[in-house]
Amino acid sequence: MEERLQKWIARCGISSRRAAEELLRQGRVTLNGRVAGLGESGDPERDILLVDGRPVAAAPEPVYLMLNKPRGYVTTLSDERGRKTAAELVADCGRRVFPVGRLDKDSEGLLLFTNDGALAQQLLHPRHQVDKVYQVTVSGALEGAEERLSRMRMLEGEPIQPAQVRRLSQKGETAVLEVIIHQGKNRQIRRMCRQAGLSVLRLRRVQEHTLHLGNLPSGKWRYLTDVELQDLKGSDGVE
Repeated sequence: MEERLQKWIARCGISSRRAAEELLRQGRVTLNGRVAGLGESGDPERDILLVDGRPVAAAPEPVYLMLNKPRGYVTTLSDERGRKTAAELVADCGRRVFPVGRLDKDSEGLLLFTNDGALAQQLLHPRHQVDKVYQVTVSGALEGAEERLSRMRMLEGEPIQPAQVRRLSQKGETAVLEVIIHQGKNRQIRRMCRQAGLSVLRLRRVQEHTLHLGNLPSGKWRYLTDVELQDLKGSDGVE
């Protein structure tokens, strides 16, 4: 079955689709011995595709899994400071996979891993407006906290899209809020809470796009089900 060359290159992990398009524009890609152009298609089972004279290897079997990341782990494949990484927790899946998006060191919850670069790029693209749902335990100025957070349009001088916020529970001087965002700027929810006069005691991502964390234990991972993968690829124009 034929597919666009930029998708073929990105699927094989050589680069993102945008970077693959640039390789084609630069004339660095050949298909069956001739320079390939942007927009061309090929059959991975029949055609010979080279990038800078080197064959594009067959794509590895795609792997999709979710991890319930605990606190204290950074979302990188390796860390020069010797900190524990989320990648270490999924190393026993037997494939080289990478995280889609990030959770900061002190945050926990749902983190998607895959070796499907094309899907990861699509999920991370701003045009898809992927919902990320968090449960945030806070203390401090609780009165009117939901309104202050949901009405916030500027974050430390930077414009942000509005968040959806509701209170799930309150016990004494702490409350649990549900916060839904799509942008995912660096430490966005923590910064929003600080600006709203709140201290974050716990921050946990429980849903991303169509994926729900459910009762997956902290520090454990599992493969996505066929239904989850179908829903993930079939929603919001993600292919």
